[in-house]
Amino acid sequence: MRSLTLAVLCLALGACATTPEEDPVQVKLKELDTRETRLERIAANQVDMAQRLDQVQASQRELRGRIEELEHSHDALVKQQRDLYGDLDKRLAAGGAAAGSAAAGATVAGGSSGTAAAAASPTGTAAATPPVGAAPSSVEQAVYNQAFDALKAGSYSVAIAGFKDFIAHYPASPLAENAQYWLGEAYYVNHDYDPAASAFRTVLKKWPDSRKAPDALLKLGFTQYAQAQYAAARATLTDVTRRFPGTDAAKLATERLRKIPGQPTG
Repeated sequence: MRSLTLAVLCLALGACATTPEEDPVQVKLKELDTRETRLERIAANQVDMAQRLDQVQASQRELRGRIEELEHSHDALVKQQRDLYGDLDKRLAAGGAAAGSAAAGATVAGGSSGTAAAAASPTGTAAATPPVGAAPSSVEQAVYNQAFDALKAGSYSVAIAGFKDFIAHYPASPLAENAQYWLGEAYYVNHDYDPAASAFRTVLKKWPDSRKAPDALLKLGFTQYAQAQYAAARATLTDVTRRFPGTDAAKLATERLRKIPGQPTG
């Protein structure tokens, strides 16, 4: 009987030896490894999303550049047509004045010549006033393109230097407002938010009614958002939706407003 009992005890001890309890330290280490693996996957996904966002933004900048080129070409054609029509009007006015002068005699002719001059230049200052929608010079266009190409290529420091140089040398150029806006963009994508905000405010101050005004106000709001100035960003982006309803800038402002922490609902 004693032999049988010892045999049963040995079998029981052997079974216990084959199924040892798992070390709690090892359990914790496995849990930590699992969590670390999940975090690494999340971080990799975030990096991938950031890279895709950079690609999308680069494509948008390139598309905007092409649109600007088309707009400048259109403005140049409009200027040429305006100059042609203006030259024709001056010739007609000069011809009519000359005919009146010949019919009225030498004395009246002297007075009519002044009238002809006034007809050719109704305000008397036409020569000193640049035509509306004037096209930039070839030098201005070349300097501007060089800076914009640097921006599209991701050479932000080169683009910043180029746009600043353009604005300093050609402040009255038809491209000045665009150069000022893209200067802000170059600062923004380079994460230099203070000078970016200053550049966008300059666009709004000097050219409040320009085509770049909606985008400048939008990007000012984006810059404030990036700086975690959420109250200012909310006010600026709301201003975009009020001043420029129905525009792409207003739509983007509405989307960003939803992301601002503490954004009121309803």
